[in-house]
Amino acid sequence: MTSGSPNALHREGDDTGAREKMVALRGALLRLHKALLEMERRDYEREHGVVNVGELFRLVVDDSQFSWLHNISEFVVRLDEALTGKAPIGPMDSDTAFDLARKMFTPTESGDAFQKQYFAAIQRDPAVVMEHAELARLFSQTLPKEKKE
Repeated sequence: MTSGSPNALHREGDDTGAREKMVALRGALLRLHKALLEMERRDYEREHGVVNVGELFRLVVDDSQFSWLHNISEFVVRLDEALTGKAPIGPMDSDTAFDLARKMFTPTESGDAFQKQYFAAIQRDPAVVMEHAELARLFSQTLPKEKKE
């Protein structure tokens, strides 16, 4: 049971609701990652000059300014692996993915290194604020029943 696209909302054997939640989370994280990447690119270009797409790719992979974004990339890769893997997606899978994402994307000055960077990004870029708001909305819509009450 493999699916060629992690964007597929339905796949035989998967719990439809759980899969749809994971696909929605993946999309929200990709949009957030793009906003953060653009923010870092603008900051980099202010200091070092304009970079082309190929240079940006090298920077994202190798430059320390962009390294904190690897956490998001890795999270999306894990979602892709789950969404295209052989094992069926169930409610526990989506609950675990959302629990981990809620923890990771809690912006705080006193959290881990990623959370601190994320907090700072929200303070300085309106596009990041907008994508964070969308992610927070998704989180609130997908709380387990016992946490909603």
